[in-house]
Amino acid sequence: MSKKAKAAIVIGSVVIIALLATVIVLLLRGKEDAGQAQEPDKEMRATVVNEDNAEQVVEEMANREYIEPGFYNAKMTNEWHFKNGSEASEDAYVANDAGNTNDVYFDIVLAEDESKVIYKSPVIPRGGEIDGIKLDEVLSAGTYECVMIYHLVDADQNTISTVRVGLTVIVES
Repeated sequence: MSKKAKAAIVIGSVVIIALLATVIVLLLRGKEDAGQAQEPDKEMRATVVNEDNAEQVVEEMANREYIEPGFYNAKMTNEWHFKNGSEASEDAYVANDAGNTNDVYFDIVLAEDESKVIYKSPVIPRGGEIDGIKLDEVLSAGTYECVMIYHLVDADQNTISTVRVGLTVIVES
């Protein structure tokens, strides 16, 4: 065999090995990406739903090309009153409608400082409800604009999507 033929075989072998390595890496990377949750649309993530913009948000979501997994019909009071910062509310209520597709839990954060979590709920199964809610953080008297962040969870309680809803907390004394 000539030197040119040997060189061609060696170069051909190196090219084939490089192509195989590339294909293997791409296949493995594809499996990793498929196992990770996709980041929600940043613009929708920043939207807080309240009575004033609910119809607009629903319309925007209906016009979106991709609809996130899960469905949630929020049943809740959106103004919670507390006699003081350490007692349970008599009108705070959240239910997970039996017709929903997923169990859910929620966190309540202050709208002005979303790192300040004032309540963490347990998981609410479909058809379940919570009332008589007592905040995890004692708040002084005042009115607080808050955001309730619902986490729709799968059977292993992994978050599959979130819904943000505006909420007013009023502490009387």
